[in-house]
Amino acid sequence: MAVATRSATTLITKYLEMTSRADFAPAFVRARDIEIVRMEMPDLGFYKFLYQSVGEEWAWRDRLQMSNAELRRILTSPDTQVHILYVSGSPAGYVELFRHADASVEIAYFGLRSDYMGRGLGKHLLSYGVDQAWQMGARRVWLHTCNLDGPHALANYQKRGFRIYDVVEEPMPALYA
Repeated sequence: MAVATRSATTLITKYLEMTSRADFAPAFVRARDIEIVRMEMPDLGFYKFLYQSVGEEWAWRDRLQMSNAELRRILTSPDTQVHILYVSGSPAGYVELFRHADASVEIAYFGLRSDYMGRGLGKHLLSYGVDQAWQMGARRVWLHTCNLDGPHALANYQKRGFRIYDVVEEPMPALYA
C-alpha cells in the first residue's frame, strides 16, 4: 500500500477492530535499549513535541489546534493513557489509548518518529498498546487509519489481529489537499 500523495482527492478511512483477546497476535522486539513508560503526569509541551514529531509527516493537526485547557482535560482523564517508547533513552514514539463508555478502548494515536521507522519498533509498540487496552478492561479494541498514514500501518494492524469493519470515503479535506 503506497502512501497517498497530498494531491489525492479522496480521503479513505478504514476502521479496524479486535473483538477478542484471542485474536491478538503480538510481536515484541527483544532489546535492552527499548523501554515503554506510561506518562503519569501529562506534560503538554512534551506531549505536543511527541504528537508533532510523530505526526508531521502524516499531516496530524487536530491536537495542535486545540486549546491547552482542552488538551489537558483529555490527557488527565482517567480514561486516557499515553505510553511512550524510548530507545536508548530517546523518545521514539507513543501510543495513546482512550476508554469509551461502551467499554471499548480506542487506539487514538499511535506512531513512531521517522528516525525510528523500519526497525520493527512499530509492531512492538502496537503490541504493547493492544495489551494495555485489554488490561484496561476492553470488550473491543479499535482504531482507524487512512490513506495519509504510513505505508505499513494497515499491514501492521492486520498482522496484530485487527479486522476492517468499515471503510469511509470522502472528499479530501482542504486542510490536506
